[in-house]
Order: sequence, then structure tokens, then C-alpha cells
Amino acid sequence: MQREHPRQRVIIFALWLLIFSASSQIIIIAPILPIIGLQLDMPESLQGILITAYALMVGLFAIIIGPISDKIGRRRVLLIGTAAMAVALTLHGLVQTYQQLIVMRAVAGMAGGILSGSAVSYVADFFPVRRRGWANGWVMSGAASGQILGIPMGTIMAEYFGFRIPFLMFGFTMALTFIIIYKYVPQPFVRRTEGSLRIYTALRNYWHLIRQPNILAATTAFFLMFVSVGMFVVYFPTWLQQTYSTSGTYIATIFLVGGIANVITGPKAGKLSDRIGRKGLILVSCAGTSIVFLGTTFLIFEAWVAYPFFFLVMMLVALRVSPYQTLLSESVADDRRGSLMSLSAALGQAGLGIGGAFAGITFTTYGYVSNTIFAAVAIMLTGILIWRYVPESEHFRKPRIV
Repeated sequence: MQREHPRQRVIIFALWLLIFSASSQIIIIAPILPIIGLQLDMPESLQGILITAYALMVGLFAIIIGPISDKIGRRRVLLIGTAAMAVALTLHGLVQTYQQLIVMRAVAGMAGGILSGSAVSYVADFFPVRRRGWANGWVMSGAASGQILGIPMGTIMAEYFGFRIPFLMFGFTMALTFIIIYKYVPQPFVRRTEGSLRIYTALRNYWHLIRQPNILAATTAFFLMFVSVGMFVVYFPTWLQQTYSTSGTYIATIFLVGGIANVITGPKAGKLSDRIGRKGLILVSCAGTSIVFLGTTFLIFEAWVAYPFFFLVMMLVALRVSPYQTLLSESVADDRRGSLMSLSAALGQAGLGIGGAFAGITFTTYGYVSNTIFAAVAIMLTGILIWRYVPESEHFRKPRIV
């Protein structure tokens, strides 16, 4: 039996705090959109651009950083990204207009692009196969913990003290992440890309990746998965507030309940995927999510129903997050892992940006029911692609009898 690394727990905590901070500063946009709109006089139809600006820059910088992380090692990328994100979030405290906030979200997106896929890539570099699902489950529960602690606290603080305060808070936790990684997180001993870093070489490597049918299907599925998230989540709080005249505190507690569901389900799903495989859990999640999305505006007939409903939504999301991230990280060799995870993150953020922008158009034109339909179709297509074209991790495939 392989001995546990003496710093394993502090490494898990550092990556957990990274995901907590990075995901919280993204998710916080949705519940405080009405506050931002009021305080900066930002038209409702343009508010989705805050998601788009961040997502597009994440996509661009993720593409750039992928080959670099395969060359210089994941630890350096983690340090650069956490430092950049801490500075970017601190600068949010200076904005005075919604145009400036859009620019600051783009700057944060640059830092987010550097960090994209880095935590999952590090897990795959450092942890053995039998522990990767477990490790990813705990690391990715940082996003759920953000929903439990960071989002409710940030939403309430934004309501009483202004929208800038949550970003400053997450800037502080990201700075703390930098310190912990610098002091305690080592560079894993894995094979790195040889030769010089050139644009042509990087583009050729990406081309070789997407020419593989399973990789093309997996990254396309990742894109559609985030289109679905953008379509559903961005205007969900706004719909609740307009339909049931709910407060910011109510929205905060909705995200808290969702975070509890995520924290309960995420680590268990990761650990279960280490035993039975990744793909089955992902497919169950996609099928269930599409059904639930379609019923959103019919099932939530009173404000209180949103609590158990969102609990169920986040359980289904958590069921696929760590298994899918782990499945992706196991699809390529060590020296291509950073490129694949960054490419997936870039496409995912592009999907989130497109979904968020499109959600604003459909919401203001046809109402939230149209958002739920498009979100359900996107996640259904995600499941079909994975079922048909993405193979299970080789560690769980049954040997063929010849």
C-alpha cells in the first residue's frame, strides 16, 4: 500500500481554498446582479455581460497557459494565478461605473484563465489513481463551501455595504491561498513537455488533442455543460425576486442550501467514482438535471419550494463534477494534461459566457421558462455526447475476452 504523503492534507486544503475563492467570486455575480444594477445604474439586459467578459478572458488565457503549465510545472502556475487573482479582486473595490466593472471582470478572467484546470491537473499529477476521485471530490467541494459560507455572507454584505465588499473578501482568501501554496505545496514529479515553448508547437499540440474523437466529444460536452449552467443560474435569482418579491437574504440562503447539497454529495461522488468508475455517475447526473431544469417554473409554485428544488439541482451537479474532472484528467499523458484541462476550461468558460449572454436575451424577451428549456436541452446533449463518444477511464474498463 502506498504511504500517504506527509503534506497531503495541507495540499488538499490549499487547493480547496483556491477553488473556494475562485468559484465564489464567479458565483457571487448571480445573486448580487440586482444590487450591481441598482448601484451602478446598469441595464438589466446588459448584466449578463459581466459573466461574458470574465468567461471570454478565462478562455483566452486558459488556452495560453495550458502548454506553459506542462512545461514549467503546475506549482508555478498555481502561484502566478493566485497572486494575479488576489490583485484583480482587490481592484474591484475601485470601480465607479458598470463599464469599469466589466473591465475588472475581464482582468479577473485573465487570472482565472491562468488558474483554470490547475487544481484538477495538480491532483492528477500528485495523487495515485485510486485516490484521485476522492481528492477531486474534496477539492471541488470548495465551490460548494463557497455557496454555504462565501455566497450568503457576500450577498448579505453586498446588500448592506455595497457590491464591492464580497470581491475584496475573496481577494483576501486568494492571497491566503498564495501563501499556503508557496510554503507547503511541492511540485509533483511528473514528466514535463520537452523543447522550447512556441506558439506553433502549442497550436499543433491542441490540434492533435482535438483530432482524437473522444477528446473532441469530451471538450464539446464540457462546453455544453457550461452553456446549460449559464442559461439556468445567471437569471435564476432575478426570476425569484421578480416572481416572489424575495430579498437578498432569501437569495443568499438559497445558495447556502445548494452548497450544503454540494458538500454532502461531491466528496461521496468522487469516492464512489474511484470504486465503480466515472461515466455512469455523469450520465445519471445529466439525465436528472435535464428533467429538473424543464420543471423549474412549474415546480416552484411558492417561494419556499425553491429551497428543496435548488438542493436537488446542486446534488445532481455535484454528482458529475468531480467524476467528470477526474475522467478528463485521466484521458491523456502527464505532459499533455495541463493542455487538455486548460482547453476544457477555456471551452467551458466560453460556454458559460455564451450561455450568460444568451440568457439575458431570452429572459427579457420570452421569460425565464425559455432559459430553463435551453438549459435542459444543453445538458441533455452533454449526456448524449458522453454516452456515445467518451470512453470510461481505462482503469475501469472491463478486459476483452479474446
